[in-house]
Amino acid sequence: MNSLITVPVAKKLLQKNMSKGKIVSIPLQDSMSRILATSIIAPMDVPSFDNSAMDGYAIGWDDSMQTYEVVGQVAAGESELKSIKKGEAMRIFTGAPIPLGADTVIQQEKITRTGSQIQFQKDEFKRGASVRLKGTQCKKGQEILASGARINPGSIALLASLGISEIEVFDLPKLALIITGDELKEIGQELNAGQIYNSSGPAIQAYLASLGIKDVLTIHVADEFEGVVVAIQKAIDYAEFTLVTGGISVGDFDFVKEALAKNEVEEIFYKLSQRPGKPLFAGKKDQKMIFALPGNPASVLTCFLNYVKPSILQWSGHSDSWEPITLPLAETFSKSVDLTLFLKARISNGKIYVLSGQESFNLLSFGEANGLAEIPKEADFLEAGKEVSFYSW
Repeated sequence: MNSLITVPVAKKLLQKNMSKGKIVSIPLQDSMSRILATSIIAPMDVPSFDNSAMDGYAIGWDDSMQTYEVVGQVAAGESELKSIKKGEAMRIFTGAPIPLGADTVIQQEKITRTGSQIQFQKDEFKRGASVRLKGTQCKKGQEILASGARINPGSIALLASLGISEIEVFDLPKLALIITGDELKEIGQELNAGQIYNSSGPAIQAYLASLGIKDVLTIHVADEFEGVVVAIQKAIDYAEFTLVTGGISVGDFDFVKEALAKNEVEEIFYKLSQRPGKPLFAGKKDQKMIFALPGNPASVLTCFLNYVKPSILQWSGHSDSWEPITLPLAETFSKSVDLTLFLKARISNGKIYVLSGQESFNLLSFGEANGLAEIPKEADFLEAGKEVSFYSW
C-alpha cells in the first residue's frame, strides 16, 4: 500500500480484521469491566421466599379487623416457617420470611401498640403492603444478563444475589511490547549526550494496566536488523497483540517494516493521512495482531488511543470500542494541511479546548489533556460550537 490511508478507512479495516478472544471462566469478584461471553440464566427464584421489605408487623389482611394480637416475632435468617391465625400479628424484621397466614406488613412507625395488641390506620394501607413476593426480582430459568453485557458493580451484586461465583467472559489478550531506539535510556539511568529517556514504554504499560492487561512481555532491542527480526518473532510467538515503538519510518536505522515482512506479517495498512502518527503499521499473522507505532511519544499515544486501544477492546468483547464522544469546540480552529489532526485537548464545561504545545515532540500539554480532539481531514476551518470527535484517555 503506497498511498496514504484515511483515518476512517484504517479503522474499518481494523474492525474487519479483528478476532475475538477465547472464552474463559473467571471468579465473579475479578470480573469488573469484563464482557460477558454467554448469557446468564437465573438458577433460582429471587427472592427465594416471601419476605418483609421493612421492620414492622406481619398480619393477614382482614377488612373486619381493627385490632391484632401480637403472638411472636420472626427475624431475618430464621429457617423455621412460623404461622399466624386470623386476628393475630407477628413482629417481623426486614428480610425475614413472611409467616403462613400473613400477607401484609405494616411498618412499625405506623403502629400503635398497647401491651400485646396493635392498631393502625387502615386507610393508609392495602393488602400486600411491604411484602416482597418470591420471584419478584427474577424467576428460575429467566435470562438476567445477555451475552455482551459489560460487568459493573450493579451486575456483580445481581449475580452474587443468585449465588453465582464464576462467569464466562472474553479473555484479555497477552501483549508483547518491543521498544526500539539506541538513543533510549530507562528512568534512573544516566543520560549521555544525544540520549533521551524512554517515555513511550511506561506510558503504554500504564495504559495497558488501566485496561486490565497485566500479561505484558517487554523487549528492548537495538537498532539492528537481525535483532529486530528475532524480537518480533519472539513477540508474535508469545502474544496475541504485538506493539513495536520506533523504527517504522524510512530512515537508515528503521528496520521494523522489513523485519515484519521477514516474519511473514500480513500488512493491513501502512501510513495514514493523519498527524501525528503518519507512519503507523497494522498487520496480522494468523489471528495475531501486530502494530508498529512511530517512536515519537506523542505519535505513540495518538496511535495507541485511536487504533490499538479500540482493537484490544473489540478483541475482548466490547461492541462500542470504536465510538468517540462528540462535543463542541470552545474556539474556532483552522488548519492548512490536508490531514486528519489529533490534537491534545481538554474537556471543560461540556466544551473541547484545544491546548497549546501541539508539536509532536512537546509532551507538556499531555499533563493537562484528558484526551484528543479529531479535526477531520476535509475540514480547514471550524467555527466555535462545531461538534467534533473526542477520544478520552
